[in-house]
Amino acid sequence: MPTYKVKVKWGKESYPDVEVDTDETPLLFKAQLFALTGVQPERQKVMLKGSTLKDNDWGNVKLKDGVTVLLMGSKEEDIVVEPTEKTVFVEDMNESELATALDLPAGLTNLGNTCYMNATVQCLKSVPELRDALQSYKGGGTTAGGIVPAQLITAAMRDLYLSMEKGSTVHPIVLLQVLHSTFPRFAEKSEHGGFAQQDANECWTELVRMLQQKLPAKQIEGVFQSQAYKSFIEQYFGGTFDVEWKCTEAEDESTTRSTENFLQLSCFISQDVRYMHSGLRSKMQEQITKFSPTLERNALYNKTSKVSRLPAYLTVQFVRFYFKEKEAINAKILKDVKFPLDFDAYELCSPALQEKLTPMRSRFKEFEDAQLEAAMKEKNKTVETKTPVNTAPYWFDDDLGSNNSGYYTLQAVLTHRGRSSSSGHYVAWVRQSNDSWIKCDDDTVSPVTNEEVLKLSGGGDWHCAYVLLYGPRLLELPASTDEPMITEAGTAE
Repeated sequence: MPTYKVKVKWGKESYPDVEVDTDETPLLFKAQLFALTGVQPERQKVMLKGSTLKDNDWGNVKLKDGVTVLLMGSKEEDIVVEPTEKTVFVEDMNESELATALDLPAGLTNLGNTCYMNATVQCLKSVPELRDALQSYKGGGTTAGGIVPAQLITAAMRDLYLSMEKGSTVHPIVLLQVLHSTFPRFAEKSEHGGFAQQDANECWTELVRMLQQKLPAKQIEGVFQSQAYKSFIEQYFGGTFDVEWKCTEAEDESTTRSTENFLQLSCFISQDVRYMHSGLRSKMQEQITKFSPTLERNALYNKTSKVSRLPAYLTVQFVRFYFKEKEAINAKILKDVKFPLDFDAYELCSPALQEKLTPMRSRFKEFEDAQLEAAMKEKNKTVETKTPVNTAPYWFDDDLGSNNSGYYTLQAVLTHRGRSSSSGHYVAWVRQSNDSWIKCDDDTVSPVTNEEVLKLSGGGDWHCAYVLLYGPRLLELPASTDEPMITEAGTAE
C-alpha cells in the first residue's frame, strides 16, 4: 500500500500534509498524531467519511492525497478530573494502577512484534553510566555529510531514555523507525502483513555496535590510563581474551598466542551443561580445525582462552537457538541452565589478571568477615540497619570501566518464551535495588522477586534466560573512610 499526504482536523486545529505510510500499522499513524496534538493514542478516535480507524489494520478506511481525516480526543491535561478520589487498596489495583502507585519506571508500547527491541532497551537502561553517556551526547540525526545511521540510533536512544524518565508508557516510534532504516531485516513483514518477530540478541548486538561508534570513552582528569579506549562501549562493556593455539597433530609446532576482544561471553548449552559457569568454560576450551604451517594442511588445534581484561558490565548470551534445516527455523534449546545472582569470574581469568584481582577480593573477604562478626555479637540484640554511605571504585586505577575484583551482581535478564527466535515473546527483568526487581513486559511493568528471576533458567515453555547483564559488585565503605568513593556519575572523587 502506498504513502499519502492527508489533512488532519482536530477541533479548531488543522494540520496539512501529514504523511501516512499505509504499509505500517495504524498505531504508528496514531503515534504521529500524538506528536502533533498531545492526544494519547488510546484516547484518539480517528474518522474518515464515517469509518473509524482501528489500531491494527486499516479496515474500510480508504485514504488518498489531500483527504481530510477527523481526529477526536482530548489531551490528558484538558480532561476534567473528579475533585475527590475513592481510596483504592493495593490488592484491588490492576497492573497499571500498581505501577503508578509504586512509582515503577516507564513501559514501552509494542508497535507490532517489537518486544525484542523493548526488552533490549529496558535491559541496557539499567546501566547508569550508559544513561549518563547518552545524556551527554550532543549529536543529532544528521550531519553536513548527510544521514549517519550510528548518529540516528544514538540520538534516538538518548531521547527515548529522556522520555522514559518522565514515567508512564512511552511509544518508541522514532527508535523503531531508525532501526528499520539502518537494518532493513528488522522491518521484514510476516505472512499476516505486520512486522515479523526478530532475534533480541541480534538487536542488542546492533544497538551496542552503533553506540560504540558514537559514544566517546570517559576520562578522569589528571589520572593516567594504561589503555586509550576509542569508545565508551569498549571501555565499559568490552573484555579481552589471551588466546593460546596448540596443534594436536604436530607436537614440534610451537604454541602461538594472540589476543581477542569481546563484548559478550557465550554460554554454550550441551547435554552436560547444567550451570552457566560450566557453559562458559566449555567455550573457552575448544578444538578448532585450521591451517597448520608446519604440516601445510588443515589440522586440529586446541584453543584455550583466558580473560585478561574484565569489563565493568559483563554480557552473557545463552546460546539457546540452533538452525533446523528441515523446518528452516532457529529452534530453541529449552534445557534448564542455572545462573547465579552473584557471579565470580575469577576462574575464567588469566593468572596475571587473577593476581591483579587479589587485593580487592581480599577487601571483600575482610568486609564479609566483619559483617559476620558483627552479626554474631548482635545475635541477641535488636540490630539497627545502617544505610551504607560510600562504595569503593570498582575499576583499576589505571583502567576506568574495568572490574577490579571479578565479582559481579546480576543486573538484568532478557528472556524469551516460545519455540524459535523468530516467534514467541521477549521480556526484560531488571534489578531496581538489592532484592527488588521489575518485570518489563512491553507497556506492563510490575514488581517481581529474586525467586521469580531465578525461575527463568529454562526447562519448559515458561520464559527462559537468553541474555544476562551482570554489573560490578560494589564494596561498601565505612562512613568515616577517606578513600575515594563512587559518585552518581560513576567516577571516583
